Amino acid sequence: MGVPLAIVIFIFSYFFIITEKMNRAVIACFGGVLMLIFHVYEINAAFLHHIDWHTITLLLAMMILVSITSQSGFFEYVAVSLAKWVKGRPLPLLIAISSLTAFGSAFLNNVTTVLLIVPIVFTLTSLLKLPAVPFLLSIVMASNIGGTATLIGDPPNLMIGQAVDYLSFNDFLIHLSPVVLLIFLVVMACLVLIYKKQLIVSKEDRAKLLEIVPSTYIKDRKLLVKSVSILSLTTLGFIVQPFIHTELTSIAMTGALLLMLLTHEEQDMEEVFRSVEWVTLFFFIGLFMLVGGLKEVGIIDEMAKSIIYYTEGDLPKTALFILWGSGILSGFVDNIPFVAAMIPVILEFQEFGMHNLEPLWWALALGACLGGNATIIGATANVIVAGLAVKAKQSFSYLEFLKIGLPVALISFVISTIYLYLRYLVDFI
Repeated sequence: MGVPLAIVIFIFSYFFIITEKMNRAVIACFGGVLMLIFHVYEINAAFLHHIDWHTITLLLAMMILVSITSQSGFFEYVAVSLAKWVKGRPLPLLIAISSLTAFGSAFLNNVTTVLLIVPIVFTLTSLLKLPAVPFLLSIVMASNIGGTATLIGDPPNLMIGQAVDYLSFNDFLIHLSPVVLLIFLVVMACLVLIYKKQLIVSKEDRAKLLEIVPSTYIKDRKLLVKSVSILSLTTLGFIVQPFIHTELTSIAMTGALLLMLLTHEEQDMEEVFRSVEWVTLFFFIGLFMLVGGLKEVGIIDEMAKSIIYYTEGDLPKTALFILWGSGILSGFVDNIPFVAAMIPVILEFQEFGMHNLEPLWWALALGACLGGNATIIGATANVIVAGLAVKAKQSFSYLEFLKIGLPVALISFVISTIYLYLRYLVDFI
């Protein structure tokens, strides 16, 4: 009885998560609780084995760090400075904002980055009398591409990094950033070609932008120094983590708590906690419980057997299957629940004699993160930007997004396939 129940609960929850008819965090948690109510597994197993508290805590710490830093006006200052640096020229501005988004997505996380950048874009495009949609779509693409480069950049990478002990922050940076940089350059070249006729600014409007003084956006210089220093030290901690042998979660929490202690006079701590994206955190908790139910009844094990059977245990075939399979599915199903389901599947491969799993982790990371660009529901950042666009009356349709996102995703998969083959798989052919 456990297997049919687990499948029905999982599919039911997935349907409502995908269609977004209700708050997805509520649905995910409700589905997870149904697993407990119908005795698919016990509550102790949920809290001790299936919910990844390392991932939840690391996300919470990064949200606190970015929330406090944003109160200083630092991110607005950087964005306006970039706009002035390119003298308000639209195409260079598109590239500059996208580059800032990609960099921020890699070293903060893509969800937080788009929340910070999008309101600034509305201000700049309004001032320059430009359509916001090309910038919004470019920001989405850049956020998902940039977030692929590091362990903390995109939720799928964070989940993989926490599930696989031997993969460090530097491993993600070393193995994924080269292909991410190449993909970003190719995609930006394509976007410039697509939008160059739509983005035209008069000299008068550019002059208005050049009159703005970026430093006026700095709200609190004392807070700026403290927050940027701690954020930089935390990032440095991630980089040297293999040498100091301290868990990433501990480094992130140390940074967050230290910044809270140093800024308690400037910041209302209750306001800081209110700014945390609790919906995202509870969404993760619910997903871990849902996938835990599938794992308990043996469905994950059967999925692993099926993939091994299809690929005949061949590493190159398995890696490319995971890259394209995760990429396509992540485009039409939010990549977070998909990766939550795939991680235990790949871990299970070891039971069937496949010991070199590293290429499979990079294939999953590339497919899930880059596949999120395909559709408007493919990644959390996409949904957030679409929601902000509706509020600002600068909305874009599912089809409008698809026309840009799907080609971008396919280009990314092709480049990733060549990269995986040449760097990891050629010796196994």
